[in-house]
Amino acid sequence: MSQPNSQIPAPIPRCGVTFTLTPHSIPQANNRVRYSDRRGRAHLNPAVTLGLLLSCQISILRAIMYIIAQCVGAIVATAILSGITSSLSENSLGRNDLAHGVNSGQGLGIEIIGTLQLVLCVLATTDRRRRDLGGSAPLAIGLSVALGHLLAIDYTGCGINPARSFGSAVITHNFSNHWIFWVGPFIGGALAVLIYDFILAPRSSDLTDRVKVWTSGQVEEYDLDVDDVNSRVEMKPK
Repeated sequence: MSQPNSQIPAPIPRCGVTFTLTPHSIPQANNRVRYSDRRGRAHLNPAVTLGLLLSCQISILRAIMYIIAQCVGAIVATAILSGITSSLSENSLGRNDLAHGVNSGQGLGIEIIGTLQLVLCVLATTDRRRRDLGGSAPLAIGLSVALGHLLAIDYTGCGINPARSFGSAVITHNFSNHWIFWVGPFIGGALAVLIYDFILAPRSSDLTDRVKVWTSGQVEEYDLDVDDVNSRVEMKPK
């Protein structure tokens, strides 16, 4: 992905298609892996991990370990890419930065909006309470990522994943405006949880139940209480 202020136009259609298919193809390669499930596997994105943490689907410790793993993975992947593309001149390795004419506030807002719609999609398509979902959740999430790139790539390079932005910044030794690509996605992820868990699909669990998940991470301790298989169901602690 080209740096947004590069003289070479960013290949937006290719980025969109790539990020649409990637979250869809990874789960299909191994049916034990999910982009986001009750055990929090394969989040790939610290903003998604934060969203699932605030939504009380994983523990604080698990969230921290996943974010560390995501950042380490991004650094290793970017280092490999750097070695493969070392002959290219002015290779930014996909480092995110603000385009010419975009200020910090605008960039932050773009990252918030792009990540908000992604995390909202993840929460909605992986909600175990819902019985009205059809189609492919990974494909829906991939389309959401593609939408984020169509929205943001010309202005910020489309971060919406702090780990990916971090990997490129570390390998290129360039942290210019890097805070935007952590603060924006984290705010967007938190807002998505507020919208989904308190407006679109309110949860009945109280603060005690939520703290239990944050500390112990025993999401399996929640039963699904449902009378009508086609209705929305609610998680209740045993």
